[in-house]
Formats: sequence, structure tokens, C-alpha cells
Amino acid sequence: MPLPSRARRRQASLGMPTAPRVGVALLAAIALLGTTALAGCGGSGSANIRFPGGSGRTLGQVRAGHRETLVLAPSTFVINRGPNRFAFALFDTSHKLIDASRVALYTSDPSGGSVRGPFFAREESLAVQPRFQSRTVAEDPNAAHFVYVAQVPFGESGPRYITALAEVQGHEVATTVDQLVVDPRGPQPPTVGQQAIPIHTPTVAQAHGNLSSNDTRVPPAPDLQQVDFAQVLGRKPVVLMFATPGLCQSRVCGPVVDIEEQVKSQIGPRVAFIHQEIYKNNNPAQGLRPQVNAWYLATEPWTFVIDRSGRIATRIEGAFSAAELKRAVEKVLV
Repeated sequence: MPLPSRARRRQASLGMPTAPRVGVALLAAIALLGTTALAGCGGSGSANIRFPGGSGRTLGQVRAGHRETLVLAPSTFVINRGPNRFAFALFDTSHKLIDASRVALYTSDPSGGSVRGPFFAREESLAVQPRFQSRTVAEDPNAAHFVYVAQVPFGESGPRYITALAEVQGHEVATTVDQLVVDPRGPQPPTVGQQAIPIHTPTVAQAHGNLSSNDTRVPPAPDLQQVDFAQVLGRKPVVLMFATPGLCQSRVCGPVVDIEEQVKSQIGPRVAFIHQEIYKNNNPAQGLRPQVNAWYLATEPWTFVIDRSGRIATRIEGAFSAAELKRAVEKVLV
């Protein structure tokens, strides 16, 4: 979700019929809610679903013949030139989460030209084994259950448009069009290959028995507060997660912290797993914690997998599956 200080520009019209737009703050708040998904995806006619190639077409031509019935709700906002992991959800106009049979993304320049795609997305489950599921997630009927993920390349800096075509119940449909800014101006979170920024993170020992001061998860996860990031950086691989399970409006922070717990149990002590909360004294009114500002984070959650030399090996904005995180961690153990 975008943090309060983040301002995002929305798309301008491309001269195409569009469904009513939902504000960015609202999209972030509902971006991955676990509301009732449409059942029975697939069905007759699915073999005829078209995902046209973008080369030589305008965005309007790619979308032609596809009714715009879905809202594209990104959970990735920081975009750089080169390949990007782009995570998102799909909603209908009544804000019901849609589970599509197939979905592919397309990008264009601000004129609707230079279209690239289709970039097919996969569905990643946010489920964990029951023993790792927190009460935060188990008792939240709106907790996220899955996220779509696609690898999308961007070759130039500046504004780009992104949209999706999807197969839902055997029908071809289109999503709203969203605007992205590739390589936006100003400080950005460190990226893959860069040195991680040293920060001190709270530990169990510093909490003096008040674990909830370091963790809004219920119950707190003390095994993710065992070590100070500054003390292990450059000495062993680290998974550093910035998330606030109890205060995250998009409902993905609880699931991803549970996922970090599960992967930690699978990997063991070879890697330091750390969870860092977002707000001072866990109170949004008091602003962001200094660790969040030091890493230039304007959205959350964020997860960084850092190798033993202190360089970032994987950077993930938003939600992810246990399988995704485990694969990323295994790469720094080779």
C-alpha cells in the first residue's frame, strides 16, 4: 500500500471508453482484499480467447473487442528500467476480487503507442501451513489469499501506461489503464546489486518483554526480532522485511510476515530473518520509523534478500508467495 506521504499520478484518457476510476488510496486499501472471488473460471469458448501481440499496435487496438469490466489494482509502484516484478490484483467495479483463468499485461507510451506485451501473469498463493498462520490473518476475513505476478520489462524512463486483458468465465475482458513512472525522480529504495543500507532494527532483548512494541502481528513473532540488522549485515545472508501486519490497509502485511516465518523454519539459522515495523510506536499519526525513511520506502510491505557480502540479491515490493521467497533465499546460499 502507498504510505501517507506518497503521491501518485493517475492516467490521462487514451480516447478509449473507460469504467469509473477508483482513487489510488482506495485501490491500495482494497488492492488484495480476500473478498469472494468469482467462481467457475474457464468454461466454453476459452480456447478462442485472444491475447494479441502488442508490436505494431496501439493500446486501443490491443483492447479493441474486450469490454472494460475490471479494475487493475497494482501492488508494485516503484518501477525501474529493465525487468520488473509487477504484482497486482483484479477487481470488478463492485470491488469483488476476480480470479481469472489467464491474464496478461501490456504497456505503452503516453500516446498509447510503442505497445509491448503480452506479459502473462501467474497466480501466487499467500497461504502458509496452519502452524505459521497468525491470528492477525486467521481472524481477518479480508486477508489476501493470492496475488498475480508478471515479469514486465521497461526500456525507457518516464511515464508509461499499463493495462491487462483477462479470461474470466470464458469471456475476454479488459482492465482499467494505470499510469506508471519508470525511474521516478528523487531517492528510491536500494535495488538489486546495490549495497544494503545499514540500520539498527529492534530486537527482543531491547523490548524488555513488550514484544508488541516491535511487532503488530498477533501473536508477535520473536524469532524475527532476534538480531539487529546492522550486526549481521555483511556477515551472513539476511531477509529484511518492512511490514506492519496490524496496520496494513491492503491486508497483505499479515500474510507476508507469516510467509517469512514459514520460510525461516525451512531455511534455518544460515540466514537471518528480520521483520521491521513501519510506524513510530506503531501509531500512523506519529509518522514513519527512521529505518523506513533510511531505505526511502514510500509503500509497504517491502522485502529484501541480501547476500553475505551485504548486497541486495532480490527486492520485492508488495505481496509474494512462500515459494517465491524460498527461491530467492536459496540463491544467496549457493
